[in-house]
Amino acid sequence: MTPHNTVADFMVTDIVTLPMALEINHAVSILLNRRISGAPVLDETGELAGILTKKDCFKAALNANYYKQWGGTVADYMTAKVVPMDADLDIVSAAEMFLSLPYRLFPVLAEGQLAGLISRSDLLQAFVDTGKPA
Repeated sequence: MTPHNTVADFMVTDIVTLPMALEINHAVSILLNRRISGAPVLDETGELAGILTKKDCFKAALNANYYKQWGGTVADYMTAKVVPMDADLDIVSAAEMFLSLPYRLFPVLAEGQLAGLISRSDLLQAFVDTGKPA
């Protein structure tokens, strides 16, 4: 492994994004149908506003079960305090972030703009691909 392996080398760039105003039941369907664990949420200007994960969707699902109907938008359930990774971050530092924070998925920014996502699986694969023991 060279010290130049970065998050950008292993992040997923073909990602689904969700608007804040999208009804939560539609967002849940998107996550399930696409078999993804989460998606970045963009505000009206296209800036990163949060992330919606399957874990976030459990609150909406429980509310739907209790009230017998889905209600609310992505903005009501998303995690707004997002910790992004920089695309230029080396994979060892990225792994340290995964170890020190509870998140399974990070939005990746390049020059302040959303560039992709990286998951625990993506990063583990990076270590395997670069010859580091997993």
